Amino acid sequence: MATTENGKPVLSAQEARQGKELGVMRYVLFISLSLAVIAGILVYFVH
Repeated sequence: MATTENGKPVLSAQEARQGKELGVMRYVLFISLSLAVIAGILVYFVH
């Protein structure tokens, strides 16, 4: 349960997160960054 300190809520790390850490976003970032680099290279050589 959240406690209050000076009238402001203080949450533990688990309470603040309230979700699972799947690590999926690092794959999304890697794939999108790779695609952006490939697209940039293609545009450079085609143009």
